[in-house]
Amino acid sequence: MNAPRLEVDLDKITQNARLLVEELGENGITVTGVTKSCMGSVEVAKAMLRAGVNGLGDARIENIEAMRQQRIAAPIMLIRSPMLSQVERVVRHADISFNTELAVVRRLSAAAQLAERTHGVVLMVELGDLREGILPGDLVNAAREVLRLPNLVLTGIGTNLACHSGVAPDAANMADLSALADELEETLEVKLELVSGGNSANLDWALGAGRKGRVNHLRLGEAILLGRESLHRQPVDGLYTDAIALVAEVIESKIKPSLPWGTLGETAFGEGVTSMDRGDMARVILAIGEQDLDPDGLQPPEGLSILGASSDHLILNSGTHRLQVGGEVRFGVNYSALMRAMTSPFVHKAMVRGIKNKPGAVHSLYNRR
Repeated sequence: MNAPRLEVDLDKITQNARLLVEELGENGITVTGVTKSCMGSVEVAKAMLRAGVNGLGDARIENIEAMRQQRIAAPIMLIRSPMLSQVERVVRHADISFNTELAVVRRLSAAAQLAERTHGVVLMVELGDLREGILPGDLVNAAREVLRLPNLVLTGIGTNLACHSGVAPDAANMADLSALADELEETLEVKLELVSGGNSANLDWALGAGRKGRVNHLRLGEAILLGRESLHRQPVDGLYTDAIALVAEVIESKIKPSLPWGTLGETAFGEGVTSMDRGDMARVILAIGEQDLDPDGLQPPEGLSILGASSDHLILNSGTHRLQVGGEVRFGVNYSALMRAMTSPFVHKAMVRGIKNKPGAVHSLYNRR
């Protein structure tokens, strides 16, 4: 197979999504499967839909368009506030968009009129994370404006936490969101379809015994794809954490000193070098680098450690493992490494089917050619 590559086990993604859909469904919460980290991959989208997610979500209209071109007919929401320059594309291809600015909402209305379509609007509320959102005190007036505009439907309200500032979703802020939903419905005499509580960081709260309130919807990407909640990056019971792996090829394997020599300056990425003398070591170079992924987001197999990376090289200490040129090393990935690798044209995307291990099981991370 081509290297470097991301190996994406579609059956494990389906299993992860199915378990989350079932368990959250018992608490009255529906799931939108988020495809943004996979560039709107139609294979990943279909894997999520097979599991029963109620629709798909993406932050890029380009990804949504790509899924529509591949005949994905399921409901799709744009989960980033639309750009004014893209409102025509948004109403043409997305059923719902998340919004915080009335200037954008008005343009969506005009674009929807021209396209003879109805577009759903979810108003995002700022509850402390300081990424995006309407301040709670301004929400009623914003909702009133949406209701006034033609060809728009006020689908619901939502919030996003644990992203920019790391504010945890908890009983208090979810209760605040529920109270805002109640206030809107009472004041404006409307019924909200969605009260969207957040993302994979919400799972501790959503699956906990004390969960209550109006929240009936989550947008899940990391939990489905990587089997982890995104607040503390802990595995979720019963989910596969190895549905996606990064595989890279060895292009050099030598015994070298542990200390550089010569006059030292900055590295290729402007960093200083601090080293300690550990004698000669087995050093391995893999054909992948900063241009392709976030090296800090790689989880190397046991016995290997990452020494650093340049644009095109990932350098490992292979310890007692003498890896051969042409061999392969398989890494776990976090969300950051996954997103960067997915966007790299130099990383092949290999979609595979067939679960060969149970959740939490360890499998071989070394391949020989």
